[in-house]
Amino acid sequence: MKPILAVMMAAGLAGAVVTEGAELRLGLIGLDTSHVIAFTKLINNPQDKDHVPGGKVVAAFKGGSADIESSHSRVEGFTKQLQEQYGVKIVETIEELCRQVDAVLLESVDGRPHLAQAIPVIEAGKPLFIDKPIAGSLRDAIRIYDLAKKHNVPVFSSSAYRFYDSLAEVKKTEVGEIRSVISIGPAHLEPHHPDLFWYGVHPTEALFTILGPGCETVVRTSTPDTDVVTGTWTGGKVGTLHGLRRGPLPHRVIVFGAKGVAEQKGSGSYAPLVREIMKFFQTRQPPVPAEETLEIFAFMEAADESKRQGGKPVSLPDIMRRAAAEARR
Repeated sequence: MKPILAVMMAAGLAGAVVTEGAELRLGLIGLDTSHVIAFTKLINNPQDKDHVPGGKVVAAFKGGSADIESSHSRVEGFTKQLQEQYGVKIVETIEELCRQVDAVLLESVDGRPHLAQAIPVIEAGKPLFIDKPIAGSLRDAIRIYDLAKKHNVPVFSSSAYRFYDSLAEVKKTEVGEIRSVISIGPAHLEPHHPDLFWYGVHPTEALFTILGPGCETVVRTSTPDTDVVTGTWTGGKVGTLHGLRRGPLPHRVIVFGAKGVAEQKGSGSYAPLVREIMKFFQTRQPPVPAEETLEIFAFMEAADESKRQGGKPVSLPDIMRRAAAEARR
């Protein structure tokens, strides 16, 4: 049975490509994550060894979530740093931000407000990158992509793991037909999000980077320290996520093929992701299709459902259908 993906769209077909050499004015939403400093440094500092040209972060909206300590406690510090080191202007509303920029990076560490924060950006017609997790639920992720399709606005979301040079090396290694993949990584929990959304999204994204969409069933084994989530893909391929919460927390992908095995060596940096974001803003062509992002989040919600059912197999297409029905009521 092939997965039924309720939301199939290719945002990014609208709008003109940015004139070569033009510097884009970029805006940030959500100053509660270190990503806003790391990304702005790469974009605004031409002396940085990994500098990404093509734009400049010029304005930002603070955001922040009062019920998540790691969000609200960091907003003022990161705001001050952006103002003093990079001259970023702080605005009071997202609508005002959109009037001052050409494209937006939605960085709020909390996925729950992403839908509400994305709406004015999409309605303003601004290309939008949404940092992980794209939303606080699969239902909201579908709503974001539906709205983007309605307004013909390009949107994409991704973990930085997808674009790590070390993972790119694994992906291009010739192993023959892929039979199974193991993705290992941190999976810390945050009580306001589905279990894997907060940090398990990283190794989940890495798993899908190799296997792509096509997962049919999901089974989860969960203990306080570890999650093991196994997906079966069309054609019998198996993808396994090992999510870790204590002790050493490596991130590693191992690919088993008909002719060999490829293993990720080392980690990576934010620079490849930021290069993809800038290219996306310039061309309006998302490097990750909506179909794949939605399936990643359906995989993680199916893992939660399997846990609720005591480790029983869960149909990913059923999870997608249910969430799409809820999103479109």
